[in-house]
Amino acid sequence: MKVRSMSNFERELVKSFNVFFKERSIDAIAYRMKQHRFSQQMLDVLVDSSDRELYLGIECKSISPSKGATALYFSQHFSVDKKGDHQVAKMQEFIKRSGRIGYLAVELRMGSGKSKMAYFISWPDVWRRYSSGQPGFSTEEIRRINPIARNDGKYAVEGLFGR
Repeated sequence: MKVRSMSNFERELVKSFNVFFKERSIDAIAYRMKQHRFSQQMLDVLVDSSDRELYLGIECKSISPSKGATALYFSQHFSVDKKGDHQVAKMQEFIKRSGRIGYLAVELRMGSGKSKMAYFISWPDVWRRYSSGQPGFSTEEIRRINPIARNDGKYAVEGLFGR
């Protein structure tokens, strides 16, 4: 199992959630568990809270339309382990068993000097698409989702919640 370091996108999301929680005096915490060489990491970002609306599990993916990416593919952007288990199926099991609300957060990198945007796809939509054999999400489909804007290294995550 290859160990990868936390991406800037993941780091910025964790920071953005925690700033939002602190500014609004919300009892919740976002974090990323340290990944070890021989242990599985089910999702990139977890949010713990006694508020069910904030008990989250988030998988983060970044793609670059500016470099020619036209879609986020289940076959290309997600892994399959040595036993043949697909990452999406393992994430579905974790979300189901943990009771978390799941999201696939997709960062579209638009090139040098242009703002990055994040799009949160609800996990039931991801699972439905994966389990029906569809290849993934086109960048056009992703762009039709309400974006979470990024300013000064922080994402406006309050757009996910009715607060």
